[in-house]
Amino acid sequence: MEATPHQRVRNNLEELGLDRMAATVGEHMSLVASGAKTFPESMLEMTDAQLAAVRERDLWRRVEKANFPYVKTLADFDFSFQPSIPRGVVEDLAGLGWLDRRENVVLVGSPGVGKTHIAVALGVEAVRARKLTYFADCQRLVSDLKRASEKGALERRMRFYAHLSLLILDEVGYLEVDKEGADLVFQLVSRRYERRSTIVTTNVGIGAWAKVFGDPVTASAIADRLCHHCTVIRITGRSYRTKDLPPERGEGALEGRQ
Repeated sequence: MEATPHQRVRNNLEELGLDRMAATVGEHMSLVASGAKTFPESMLEMTDAQLAAVRERDLWRRVEKANFPYVKTLADFDFSFQPSIPRGVVEDLAGLGWLDRRENVVLVGSPGVGKTHIAVALGVEAVRARKLTYFADCQRLVSDLKRASEKGALERRMRFYAHLSLLILDEVGYLEVDKEGADLVFQLVSRRYERRSTIVTTNVGIGAWAKVFGDPVTASAIADRLCHHCTVIRITGRSYRTKDLPPERGEGALEGRQ
């Protein structure tokens, strides 16, 4: 039995990968036939829906490439739980003007207060704006650069990190970095200085980075370049992860981890 024009149109759209248009073509053909919509109106609605689907898929491909540990937005963040966070400042950062100015953001606070969530949320906004974005925790970035150095591919790997519109460097201070690693971080930060933007999350104050990087001169040089054009947000308060624990249990659990 020969396919009807409706079936042939739907099949053609599906073969072309226009799945969203194919799903509604029958409905729109009926609307046009009844005079409820003009042909251009139906085509506009179908192509708008298809374009939205393409953009959404493209967004998620770019989100995957950004290497986020999870995907969260500022709409998911409970500002009422952390009143120390200047909500207006964070929402202004989501406008990404600081990216255009090649400025940085440093989020300082204890574990669990929301630093990484905010960093990821700002990163997602950057991806939406088609900014080349990549997330890496400090230890993994250092290990990656060390491996590249051992293989004679350090320059190529440095170019990758230096070229990013936004680099999110997570968990600075959770583990100390040896001299080789500190030198590599300094090289990278120097390459990005006033050329690209970086978000840093850290659980220790910037003044204590000498212990993190093992050398006060190197630590000062890294901090100087990151903080020259920078928004620093200091977050106080208890961990969001333990908010549902009874106070005595939460305190005991935290003490046991120190």
